[in-house]
Amino acid sequence: MSFSLHHLVREPKVKLDKNPLLLLLHGYGSNEEDLFSFAQELPDTYYIVAARAPYDLMYGSYAWYAINFDADENKFSDIPQAQESRDVVVRFIDELVAHYPIDAQEVTLIGFSQGSILSYAVALSYPEKIKGVVAMSGYWNPEIAVPNFAQKDASKLHFFVSHGTSDQVIPVEWARKSVPALEQFGITIEYKEYPVGHGVSPQNFFDFRNWLQKH
Repeated sequence: MSFSLHHLVREPKVKLDKNPLLLLLHGYGSNEEDLFSFAQELPDTYYIVAARAPYDLMYGSYAWYAINFDADENKFSDIPQAQESRDVVVRFIDELVAHYPIDAQEVTLIGFSQGSILSYAVALSYPEKIKGVVAMSGYWNPEIAVPNFAQKDASKLHFFVSHGTSDQVIPVEWARKSVPALEQFGITIEYKEYPVGHGVSPQNFFDFRNWLQKH
């Protein structure tokens, strides 16, 4: 079977009839090996799949969508590319469910930075396909979601949202504003901040792993 996205897989150490899925989405300029470094430390029952973003920035770096700068050095996201990546991720989830014995009701996204922004958009656009999201160092951008997302029932979604208080790439205020914006859709959110920059601290990792075990 050919898949929409290049990826790495860690099969579950504990095989069930159908196992839950953790889909890892890396940040801008990184690749599938980045978050996959967590795989051995994550719960044994999951299929863990790390996807490579579709846009090649060269030298082993990839992006889910372009980030452009205007003449005044304001940066802005390529929204059409982001929307395209949103749908590629959803298609990829369907392919994984078709190919592996994965429980389609137990799909959790783990995203960092741009992968986190995309995870928000996928979950709000297709809440029937996603159970939970770990969104690290990102923010909610409704422009990337499908046009009618607010009409969908997102109340079953669970989010773990985290951010570094010294993040120099995505200001922590953006993450803080995302929480009430998402809670209005009935989403249950656990929100945590850490005294770090744009990265994942060990405490952040342990906290989201504990959150996964609870959910």
